[in-house]
Amino acid sequence: MLDDQLVILHEDNHIIVVLKPQNVACCPDESGDDNLFDCVKRYLKTTYNKPGNVFLGLVHRLDRPTGGVMVYAKTSKAAARLSEQMRTGGFEKLYYAVLCGRPAKPSATLENYLRKNSLNNMVYVCTQTEEGAKFASLEYTVAESKGALTLARVKLHTGRTHQIRVQMAAINCPLYGDMRYGGENAVKGRLALWAYSLRFTHPTTGEKLRFEIEPPVDQPPWNNFRIEL
Repeated sequence: MLDDQLVILHEDNHIIVVLKPQNVACCPDESGDDNLFDCVKRYLKTTYNKPGNVFLGLVHRLDRPTGGVMVYAKTSKAAARLSEQMRTGGFEKLYYAVLCGRPAKPSATLENYLRKNSLNNMVYVCTQTEEGAKFASLEYTVAESKGALTLARVKLHTGRTHQIRVQMAAINCPLYGDMRYGGENAVKGRLALWAYSLRFTHPTTGEKLRFEIEPPVDQPPWNNFRIEL
């Protein structure tokens, strides 16, 4: 059970912002493992003595290996408004990633078409005309390089499955720990991808909100770098 590990960054009547641990699913999946969504629901039910099924809205996702900031909606109104912000680009999601190698450019925008193979849960760079192709865009900036590793800040423009992992591997700079997409170019270890900043507009007050949390800076490979929020 994850209940003892729940870290709440913010809570009000409409939203709850929490830390998603690495290697924990953000919502129920076919594995049947305990997940952050159910953990937050248990917290709400216990804390507020709510009878019956507790409402909780999932408005965005983080892949299981990725840690960082997540927001859930506590009301249907908040869920609808936050989902609309996600659809229209009102969310700003910023990531730290440790790359194996150094990108040719210190900063760039990467644009590709990606398709997902549901049979093996792999995502591939493809052409625009291939069936299932979806446009993917991100921008990265190198923050620091140490030996064969590079710390990069990444801003997503689209939210495709495994997007950062696939697009960085496509420029021969796979993420640290990403043996799935990095192959022999990756370094074994826990995937070094962290959603450190989330910005959005509060669904009822209209206040501009920003939540940040640093990656586990005492653990490799993060402990090789100066992490700034």
